[in-house]
Amino acid sequence: MTQELKGSRALVFGGTSGIGLASARALAASGAAVGVVGSTAGNLEAALKALPDGSRGFAVDAADGAAIAGALADFGAFDHLVVCVGGGSAIGPYRDLTEEKMRAGFDNKFWHYQRITRAALAHLRGAGSITWVTGAAARLAIRGMAGLAATNGALHAMVGPLALELAPLRVNAVSPGFIDTPYWRKAMPEAAREKLYADMAAVVPVRRVGTAEDVAGAVVMLAANGFFTGAILDCDGGRHLGA
Repeated sequence: MTQELKGSRALVFGGTSGIGLASARALAASGAAVGVVGSTAGNLEAALKALPDGSRGFAVDAADGAAIAGALADFGAFDHLVVCVGGGSAIGPYRDLTEEKMRAGFDNKFWHYQRITRAALAHLRGAGSITWVTGAAARLAIRGMAGLAATNGALHAMVGPLALELAPLRVNAVSPGFIDTPYWRKAMPEAAREKLYADMAAVVPVRRVGTAEDVAGAVVMLAANGFFTGAILDCDGGRHLGA
């Protein structure tokens, strides 16, 4: 990978596993000095072993505004913010979604993104970037995904206005499709997981599920390319084409 980001500094919230960790590794490979923020000390320790010497790490609960502010102050001024956090989502038939579940979906993603991004603004350098990792359900009509679509759709709706308001900071989002992440390896037995992967691969033009590294490549592109702002980049294997 070329060193497009050499001399810059990048901080990845949710950077200790899955897409976030892959993004931190890709940013480092592209020349950035990186920091990662995760919710548990164990994951943080493992993530730092996978990153270059000198990388910084912070164990922070994304619901804790004071802890976020402390980590940002400790990390200091930087150029590129990536936000890739989220807990449980409101997934399932709309008739079965309670208000509590839908509110929890927003609390665990939308409000985390706002809390982190607003706090980071005082530390981001003027020509840098903000990249949110969202989700393809926001722009696809998928049964059982109305709650998740609402959460990610709300984030998508903010990208353009923030790109105008926060300029010259650039604001973009990567919208992943179905991605092979540690979540799925924990969520279901291997046989069920492999069937799910095969089913998902069959409905996209590239005929495979995505990897965390696929999404990380999109994150690096948006950070490195200074002519991208206000963009929502589909990284879904062509699922949005309806093939």
